[in-house]
Amino acid sequence: MAEPTPQQVQDFIAAGLACEHLSVEGDGRHFFATIVSAEFEGLPRVRRHQRVYAALGERMREEIHALSMQTLTPAEYAASAPPAPAAPDCLH
Repeated sequence: MAEPTPQQVQDFIAAGLACEHLSVEGDGRHFFATIVSAEFEGLPRVRRHQRVYAALGERMREEIHALSMQTLTPAEYAASAPPAPAAPDCLH
């Protein structure tokens, strides 16, 4: 069985979970995902992770050795993003 790529893991998650933002990094066996979904609203971290595992299904047991996750609601993600740099004043 071939090891999945980060893009494939990202596609697997996106197919089973509506995400506003999704990024996956990894080496084929160990992955780190940042997942932003409105479906996480009101859920504790364990339930959020279970939701991602459900989206991955059997792949989590058969293809993916380890998955670390940061699971955020859109509001949590917006609050965690660094502020955009101020635009320079225009010269006339």
